Amino acid sequence: MYSEFTDDATFRRAVGDTLRALLDQVDDLDSEDHDPQLSEGNLKTVFESGGTYILSQQTPLHEIWLSAELQAWHFVSAQGVWVERDTKTSMVQVLSQLFSTKLQMDIRFELSPR
Repeated sequence: MYSEFTDDATFRRAVGDTLRALLDQVDDLDSEDHDPQLSEGNLKTVFESGGTYILSQQTPLHEIWLSAELQAWHFVSAQGVWVERDTKTSMVQVLSQLFSTKLQMDIRFELSPR
């Protein structure tokens, strides 16, 4: 599979930047139902109402995987934007929909292209 990254270190830096940007946005949500936790290569959000969303880097494949609501998505970087590898839907669109539904509020995540 084609990767936009020249090496694993470049990929890990890009993922780290992406996850930190998303953490800031998740932290700013006006809800007491969620608890985001960032560790190296992973962003986990636990919901008091039940459920966990996990974004994790997959270094060998240069992908970010999302597990949420008993589903999985695999995101690749395409022209600096994280998109689902099969549907080409942007990661922020998928996350915005999932969080909006879960927290019952309008949420729009944003990421600047790399």
